[in-house]
Order: sequence, then structure tokens, then C-alpha cells
Amino acid sequence: MFVLFNVIITVVLDLIGMAVRLVSILGFVYGLAVLIPSLAVGVRRLHDTGRSGWWLLIGIIPIVGTIILIVFMATPGDRGDNAYGPDPKLEPQPTA
Repeated sequence: MFVLFNVIITVVLDLIGMAVRLVSILGFVYGLAVLIPSLAVGVRRLHDTGRSGWWLLIGIIPIVGTIILIVFMATPGDRGDNAYGPDPKLEPQPTA
């Protein structure tokens, strides 16, 4: 959802920038504002699949790195606990 909302907001800001004849400064400022949260979401998603957050750097490689990163992000997360913590989709077990 985070990525979807960011894409929608960026497209709207770019359209507003083109309509007002700005040099897309609105989209740039928004992109700068969500840089750190975007990195955090990417690292968290990689942790869900049992991979280190350093795998985000593979996106630097043109085309191939981006494709590999998309595959990593699209794979389902690990069931149960992994090295980065418990499965966020598991419901907490009642204690008593």
C-alpha cells in the first residue's frame, strides 16, 4: 500500500507541476521527504523474506538488479520466525 500511495501522489504532483509549468519541484520535494520511510519499508519487506536489508543495494545494477529486487519483494514471506523476528502475519496465541 505504501508504494501504491507514493506512486499515486508522485503522479499527481508531477501533473500539477506540469500544469503550473514548474520544473517538477513538487515531486522532487515529496520524493526527498519519503526517502527514509521508503528504505525502511524495503528493508522490512526483505526481512520478512529472510534476506538482509543490504540486498536493496542490488537495485543499483541497471535492469537486472531491479528485476531481482522485484522478485525478492514479490515472494511470500517466511512462515514462522526467522533471523529477523517473528512472522507478522501470525496471530498471537492466547496465554492462559
